[in-house]
Amino acid sequence: MPLVTLTVRQSASPALKAGILDAVHAALVSTGVPPADRFQRVLALSEEDFRFDPRYPDLDSDRTPDFALIDILWSAGRSVKVKRALLAHLMASLAAAGVQTEQVMVCFQETTWENWSFGGGRMPHV
Repeated sequence: MPLVTLTVRQSASPALKAGILDAVHAALVSTGVPPADRFQRVLALSEEDFRFDPRYPDLDSDRTPDFALIDILWSAGRSVKVKRALLAHLMASLAAAGVQTEQVMVCFQETTWENWSFGGGRMPHV
C-alpha cells in the first residue's frame, strides 16, 4: 500500500493537483500496485511554510510556485530498476498533461511490512 503525499503551494490549482495525483497513481499501477490501492493526501502550504532552493542540485531553470514534492511511502524491497521505471512513466504522464517535469521532485521512502496496519489494528503480513 503506497501512501502518496503531494506537497504544493496554496496557489496550486485543483487541476494541477489532480493531474499529478492521477499520474502518480498510474505510475504506481504500472509497477504492480493494485489499481484500487489508492491512498493520497495533499499538503497545500503557504510560501512561508514551503521553501525550496530554486535550482538545487542541477536544474536548467528556476523552480516556480508550481513546484511539487511527491513523497511515496511504500514497502521495502523494490529495486532501483522498478523505481526508475516508475519515474519514467510518471514523468512521461506529467509531460503529456502539460506539467513541467523539472518542477517535480520525488522522494521514495521504504518501510517494512510490520509497520503497516490498514485498519482495525490488524498487521496484514506479520
